[in-house]
Amino acid sequence: MPINPQQEFHNRLPAVDENDPQYVTELVDALLAAAQDARASDVHIVPGQEQLELSWRIDGVLQPVTTFPAAIGPRVAARLKVMSNLLTYQTDVPQEGRILTAGESEIRVSTFPTLFGEKVVIRLFAGPGKYDRLDNLGLPAEVLEDICRLLEKRGGVFVVAGPAGSGKTTTNYACLREIIDKSAGARSLVSMEDPVEVVVPGVAQSQVNAAAGFDLTVGLRSLMRQDPEVIMVGEIRDREVANTVFEASLTGQLVITTFHAGSAAEAVSRLTDMGIEPFLLKSGLLAIVSQHLVRRLCECSQAGRNRDESLGLSVERFRHPVGCSACHGTGYRGRIVLAELLKGDCPQLHSAFSGERDARSIEETAVASGMVSCQTRALAAVEEGVTSPAEVRRVLGW
Repeated sequence: MPINPQQEFHNRLPAVDENDPQYVTELVDALLAAAQDARASDVHIVPGQEQLELSWRIDGVLQPVTTFPAAIGPRVAARLKVMSNLLTYQTDVPQEGRILTAGESEIRVSTFPTLFGEKVVIRLFAGPGKYDRLDNLGLPAEVLEDICRLLEKRGGVFVVAGPAGSGKTTTNYACLREIIDKSAGARSLVSMEDPVEVVVPGVAQSQVNAAAGFDLTVGLRSLMRQDPEVIMVGEIRDREVANTVFEASLTGQLVITTFHAGSAAEAVSRLTDMGIEPFLLKSGLLAIVSQHLVRRLCECSQAGRNRDESLGLSVERFRHPVGCSACHGTGYRGRIVLAELLKGDCPQLHSAFSGERDARSIEETAVASGMVSCQTRALAAVEEGVTSPAEVRRVLGW
């Protein structure tokens, strides 16, 4: 029988009584260890009226693990606050901190007040070396080659787009490490983030402090006087930040940033909707990479036989998830990246920068100019038995 996350976690529960002073300490240690072993990216601890719900996200999917009595919630939250150097007595405002471990994992803790207590979300980053470099990300060969070429530019904006949880920030950090390696430390790299998620040696990293009036725009304008050559901006969130990013690119800085959008064409459309001047986009935009993460089928998958099971995808063959102990009964193990790259120097797209075209027509033009879309890569992955029709529909929609 497949071993599910609930069974695995219960095997690690502390042997001492819940009232024992050491119980919560051992419980949190067990939780972190179990989540890391299960390859979870996030742990959600949600207080309710009668119970505390625990779940974690594996391969992009949130999975329920177990529940505890509601009374233990404040003790678990307090323990995690102590570990991440947060204020234990502040329970009515959000807080963010980092757990410094002796191991190789980066752990971030975020608390948020709710009706029945503090919700805690723990983000577990992959250990050093796993996704440090661009060639570790599984990007398509031609996309990887184009990115490496663009990172040698001395000016312009390189945007990594995608939905939440698609690995945009991971790609950004990999780009920074690529630049550091290629330049042997001869380029000045700085970042403005909210917050700093991973420490990258060789980059002067800063994070916003809203309470002090130090936001992304203020930070970026100040960084311009720090003699930077490469600027990493955590995310374009509004018109003011977008304008500052593109203005910086025209004064000789390479700017790497992220943007929430479902596709590269949608990113262009949304940037123009923000009111970014067309000349800034035409002159400053190097490229937009849009990426999605889809789950990889486990070896226990089976070939599909019924055409209806393809869920309308234009594929000749496909496989379905089954579930075994290796994949915790989910039928999937690990993820692959689907990526598309839209080049900013494509003359056929310049009319889109004035906001005269919608995302669909922009994508059609980009594909006609040589861009391989995420949808095309998804169909190829299904044909090759790497992922399933259901997973493609879950991530890319209908």
